[in-house]
Amino acid sequence: MKIEQMYTGCLAEAAYYIESNGEAIIIDPLRDTQPYLKKLNKQGTKLKYILETHFHADFVSGHIDLAKATGATIVYGPTAQTDFDSYRAKDGERLSIGDIEIEVLHTPGHTMESTCYLLRDNKNKPVAVFTGDTLFIGDVGRPDLAIKSDLTAEDLAGLLYESLENKIKTLPDSITIYPGHGAGSACGKNMSKDTYDTLGNQKEKNYALKAPTKEAFIQEVLDGLTAPPAYFGANALLNKQGYKEIDQVISQGSTPLSVEDFEKTQDRTQAILIDTRSPIEFKKGFIPGAINIGLEGQFAPWAATMIPDLHQPILLITTPGKEEEAVTRLARVGFDHVLGYLSGGFPQWETASKPIDRISTLQPKELKKKRYESIHILDVRRQSEYDAAHMEEATHLPLDFIDEWTNQLDKNKTYYLHCAGGYRSVIAASILRNRGFHHLIDIEGGFSAIDQELGITRLQKKGWLSSLFSFVKTN
Repeated sequence: MKIEQMYTGCLAEAAYYIESNGEAIIIDPLRDTQPYLKKLNKQGTKLKYILETHFHADFVSGHIDLAKATGATIVYGPTAQTDFDSYRAKDGERLSIGDIEIEVLHTPGHTMESTCYLLRDNKNKPVAVFTGDTLFIGDVGRPDLAIKSDLTAEDLAGLLYESLENKIKTLPDSITIYPGHGAGSACGKNMSKDTYDTLGNQKEKNYALKAPTKEAFIQEVLDGLTAPPAYFGANALLNKQGYKEIDQVISQGSTPLSVEDFEKTQDRTQAILIDTRSPIEFKKGFIPGAINIGLEGQFAPWAATMIPDLHQPILLITTPGKEEEAVTRLARVGFDHVLGYLSGGFPQWETASKPIDRISTLQPKELKKKRYESIHILDVRRQSEYDAAHMEEATHLPLDFIDEWTNQLDKNKTYYLHCAGGYRSVIAASILRNRGFHHLIDIEGGFSAIDQELGITRLQKKGWLSSLFSFVKTN
């Protein structure tokens, strides 16, 4: 028996490959199926089942394309309804591959169709459970993502409590928990960086599993939840209804365009320009109107959060050689309308003597010189980051909700932006520039660099608590 976790950092998502005696199961595959097909071909293994834990909201699964390529059966839990061929397994049903079995555990709560899969070895011993978004390491799945449900988040949280109590916590403490996501995913609020653990350890450390009552569980799980990203509903429907084949999406998006054709295509389609270079490179010079979402970060989730309309035409500016990677990662979250990329990247735009825009940068040490000035600082980190530590006079405006707060700003004022490390602040600055804000300065290195340069303790010792750059730290 072989168990392999196939983890994708951009989406903080875990798919699983399980093999026994020439047969295999894949759980929650990503949309780009080549890595799975390559593994199957290399091992000479037959894929028997594709197990889906639920209708994923944060990415498009590869279940349909993988089934077409291999002839494997797509399996859901007992209440799932799909617009494509799939098998609805009964609660408690066992599926065999080689000399092992997978037991189906219907665990509604995160969503109504949510299902976990219990792996039993050739001696019928339970050794691992694949929990999808029902149970994470350090957290549980948020209960507010059900598709077209009359149930409230409180109702679903109550069901999740019962699923955990009756289906998961009754399993042996020695069993390994393999979740669908890790830290960085928006499907929970308190996920660990660890991507697996024993059930016994989670009973001791996971706040949700330690809740003394159902009422306490509901309150704790719902406390602090922010609105889910707007694209979640669209992705869940794609996973339920079906989608365009990934090869077609990649072929279209990987079309090279000359500078002239690039401009004509944008004029004709009103495509959004996404520049996937690093924030540092982007700030030095970019095509006017382009939005920077760096490929090296959580590219796909931020792209989908900033552009929730999955039908929006997109044109790419990438580092040469990174075009197909960008198209593939966008397709993972449902963007099927990438029209092509600028051949030769931004240098080709410069060579053609086309207009160039820039974003100014301020080094953290320069903040000391501005401490007596009345400047406007925007902190675009998430609420939890801001609560942990922040500059006292900074205005907190999370990037996730930029559409809600843009109109609060004055286009005639100068704004200094920062996030944790510089990735998100440049996303925010590029969007604001696109919307007509021209007095924007990015604080290089973000809050971590500011803290390192100025130092919270150092500031307090120097008596700067009343200055513009005082810090507030909460536990």
